[in-house]
Amino acid sequence: MTRAALLVLADGRFPAGGYAHSGGMEAAVTSRDVYDAATLEAFCRGRLHTAGLTAAGLAAAAAAGHDPLALDEAADARTPMPALRQVARRLGRQMLRAARATWPSPGLDLLARVRPQGAHQPVVLGAAARSAGLTPLDAAQCAAYESVGGPATAAVRLLGLDPLEATALLARLTGELDEVARTAAAAAGRVPAEGVGALPAASAPLLDVIAERHAARTVRLFAS
Repeated sequence: MTRAALLVLADGRFPAGGYAHSGGMEAAVTSRDVYDAATLEAFCRGRLHTAGLTAAGLAAAAAAGHDPLALDEAADARTPMPALRQVARRLGRQMLRAARATWPSPGLDLLARVRPQGAHQPVVLGAAARSAGLTPLDAAQCAAYESVGGPATAAVRLLGLDPLEATALLARLTGELDEVARTAAAAAGRVPAEGVGALPAASAPLLDVIAERHAARTVRLFAS
């Protein structure tokens, strides 16, 4: 595969269901934690270095070919809130369906058999990257970008922000995004010697809390 496969996997139009999720942005807007471009940037930066780092580590490890079942259990341990676990598995099911159609492989078929209820999305993302011939660093970059790209895009709809502002915000985060991806890929490289405990487990308690609040709402624009 060519490096262009990374563009396909990271494209927001890849039919993996991400368009229906805001990554906590809708709940943050509802609670008035995010209300303008400055607070959006703070939210995205915080999400990148916590949930984004954790997801990037899991994706990198899956792309490196480590045991997907162990990685899925590690993802469960890093996702304490039921609402976020459900979201991660729902997104994982949709991504697996899209990835198997795009880059068929025995690894993706195995993941579908052993986790029929859906594996966590970062684990599936990493497995998809491996099937596409991409590296663990590629998978980490994709996961890190998703952690901020989704919320920034959702904020444009939720707050009526200028899309140019949201895009400029993402551009300002690219250096930190690359740093997070490198850290995650390096941690994945330590898994053979140290086990899945070597992977990042950065927490974001506020994201956990607002995810549960959002799940309890009867009227919402995004599924999460």
